[in-house]
Amino acid sequence: MSRTTGIEIRHARACPNRSGATCRCKPTYQAQVWNRREKRPIKRTFPSFSEAKSWRTDAMSALRKGTISSPTRHTLREVAEAWIESAKRGATLTRSGKPYKPSALRGYEADLRRYVLPDLGATRLSEIRRADIQELVDRLVAYGHSASKVRNAIMPLRAIYRRPVARGEVPINPTTQIELPMVDGCRDRAASPAEAAELLDALPDSDRPLWATAFYAGLRRGELRALRWADIDLAANLIHVRAGWDDKEGLIEPKSKKGTRAVPIAAVLRGRLIEYGLATGRGDQDFVFGSRADRPFTPSNVRKRALKAWETANEKRREVGQSELNPIGLHECRHTYVSLMFEAGLSLERIGDYVGHSSAYMTDRYRHLLEGHEAEAAKLLDDYLVRTNTATRLEQVGRPLRQLADTNSAEFDHALTEQPR
Repeated sequence: MSRTTGIEIRHARACPNRSGATCRCKPTYQAQVWNRREKRPIKRTFPSFSEAKSWRTDAMSALRKGTISSPTRHTLREVAEAWIESAKRGATLTRSGKPYKPSALRGYEADLRRYVLPDLGATRLSEIRRADIQELVDRLVAYGHSASKVRNAIMPLRAIYRRPVARGEVPINPTTQIELPMVDGCRDRAASPAEAAELLDALPDSDRPLWATAFYAGLRRGELRALRWADIDLAANLIHVRAGWDDKEGLIEPKSKKGTRAVPIAAVLRGRLIEYGLATGRGDQDFVFGSRADRPFTPSNVRKRALKAWETANEKRREVGQSELNPIGLHECRHTYVSLMFEAGLSLERIGDYVGHSSAYMTDRYRHLLEGHEAEAAKLLDDYLVRTNTATRLEQVGRPLRQLADTNSAEFDHALTEQPR
């Protein structure tokens, strides 16, 4: 081993180099650093000298900072199983310090089992390299998986490595600096006001209030399922979002800290809710849109009924030469709500309060709504400056001119234009 680099070239057992002849194998490179605290070396083997040198540099820096220890001997499969169980108990938290949602953990578990563990599950956590994960990403892309699916498959790996990296059990986080496919910048579908009304009119009477609440209040699907009549304050015109619904866990907390919120009830929605409440006759603790008073609705059934209703409406529209209705999903109704509120003049920050998202997320997610509004924004600024400038000039003119305005607006306008600017 070279004292200057701390890297040893390792040849195959049958390689002639071992007896002093010319090398005929593909050697590997073992990098080593000495852990004084544990009085033992930390070693890693790499296929190239540059990778070994890079790891050794990072490892020496981590040793000086005290953020590295001898690598764990557990395999990725063992660590992943322990991580999932810990997250289910609420012992392992998200970056924001909140428990993982059951649906998120089920997705993580499914992606690990299907895409990650078959290739890397038997490898020790400390021996997985960036190149290994990059190869996994490249294979998933080659198999034709979408960019979002590839990113989702790597996401649980990133969560799993977070704690071992923080504890120094692995010297380098191999999930960083990975080249991932670019997710399509396609925009989520949002219906226009007229289109939303036509879609609602085509639905069965019993389903119309549910879809109207999605269109005009922007609740998530799980929030719609968990909504009870006690959450709807018709006197104050507010819907209080207090919970979501998970198929396996039942009632769960809202998706984020901002998920607990009060949403204003527009007039276009209020009448529908009143009529629906009178028709169903359910109590405060009953589910508003449940298939029964004590059972939330099943999304697939709601979707099937809506698609059937829209197809029936389209058959009639085709007969008279009208354009067909474009079916929509409950989540797209939420995007419609954001679009409608923005077009009505509300800022993305205020809309974020109503849909339960941070301002930063709203600006990034719905940046496309700002496109085409540049002239309107400039006009708003111009109008504001004109108003403030006029007020300043009025103060400069003085009380006599204001008194003149009270008695003769025409003389006031003339006098104001004669004032120096």
